[in-house]
Amino acid sequence: MANPVLCSIVESPAHPNFSGLYREMGYEEVRLTSMRNAIKALKEQVPEIVVAEFFYGYGNNYAGINVSNLDVFLHSLQKYSPSTRIVVMVDKTEREYVTRLEALFPLHAVLQHPVSEVAMQSAVEV
Repeated sequence: MANPVLCSIVESPAHPNFSGLYREMGYEEVRLTSMRNAIKALKEQVPEIVVAEFFYGYGNNYAGINVSNLDVFLHSLQKYSPSTRIVVMVDKTEREYVTRLEALFPLHAVLQHPVSEVAMQSAVEV
């Protein structure tokens, strides 16, 4: 039987590399560098867990309809795999805005930077 898939969407240098941890925990990690690539990947392989960073839309393209960089991806995820668990990492300065995203989508865990290996392990445990 294949290992469960964990999708890491790495959009910034602040995204910690927990590849070793994921491997030790029995996950097959798929690392993607953009939301566009993540949405494409959903059509081929549905992850059990998605780990991504939250970036609030301060009056940019996300303002109005979308709260953050994650909205479009999470809408797609609901279509392809509503049971996928979402782990969001966020900077302390943007933590208050995650509640807006949580009002729209179920989030499994929200971790504040800097994210420790122990915190991530807790968040992605089966």
